[in-house]
Amino acid sequence: MVISLAETGEVLRVLNRSGNRPSHDQASGQVDQAIWLCLQARFRRIVVRGDTDFSQTQHLDRWHALPGVYFVFGYDARPNLTARAEGLPATVWKPLARPPRYEVKTQPRQRPEAVKDRIVRERGFEVLRLISEEVAEFDYQPSACARAYRMVVVRKHISRQKGERVLSGEVRYLFYLTNNRVWSAPEVVFEANDRCNQENLLAQLHGGVRALRAPVNTLESNGAWMVMTALAWNLKAWWALMLPESPGRWQGQHREEKRRVLRQEFKSFVNTFVTIPCEVVRTGRRLVLRVLGWNPGLMTFFRLVSRLRE
Repeated sequence: MVISLAETGEVLRVLNRSGNRPSHDQASGQVDQAIWLCLQARFRRIVVRGDTDFSQTQHLDRWHALPGVYFVFGYDARPNLTARAEGLPATVWKPLARPPRYEVKTQPRQRPEAVKDRIVRERGFEVLRLISEEVAEFDYQPSACARAYRMVVVRKHISRQKGERVLSGEVRYLFYLTNNRVWSAPEVVFEANDRCNQENLLAQLHGGVRALRAPVNTLESNGAWMVMTALAWNLKAWWALMLPESPGRWQGQHREEKRRVLRQEFKSFVNTFVTIPCEVVRTGRRLVLRVLGWNPGLMTFFRLVSRLRE
């Protein structure tokens, strides 16, 4: 189980468990320690996000009582919640307009032919297509909680198609539980969806620093391996955060450079800033490091070297 800081991808907590444990096992204790670590670092606002397995209602009241701590958890579409969503008046449902995934900074290009969709239609495969989304909310008090929280529900209208024929339409509901009363209902949905970036972090921990491998023979030793290798990923994040942003005409470029290094894959980071061919020369009572190869990241590397010397 990995608990990370969303903005920088730093690993706050990593716990090695046996393979037959559910995903939420011991999660509450790890979340408590991650919250305490962030409070010690003087964070003014902390948002805990997780999927439906991590909405452990017996701990929500304790987290809500902490100043500046909010949570957004997915919630299982249980029959009572689905019935309550179906009973909401039509006036409370609002269209959910999702923002574009990215902004085109040059000229929009012509999209290629959707070959996969054409093959699906020609071969008569059954497929589900999203038609529209709506969002609403209501107050809900879980049985293990002493107070009510905000339940945001997304209603998805889905068309079941086979070839060129529409077989039927169906409606599915997604639920999100939060104690934040300031965000709008769409903002709660988007905040919950942003947790999916955690999958990219897990991919880097698995294939980059190889933290999620099990090279040793016991649970404890493999857990120690995870902590040590995850620290290598954190060192990369701290390396990027230490890059200076000099005020002036280059500040925007330096800020973008820091963001790019922070989001860089671990293997690319190692090839750019670690495995730099260098010749060590001792001359005139000085130690000279002569760089033998050039890459576009060297200017960033030398800016950090100047920062470390300061």
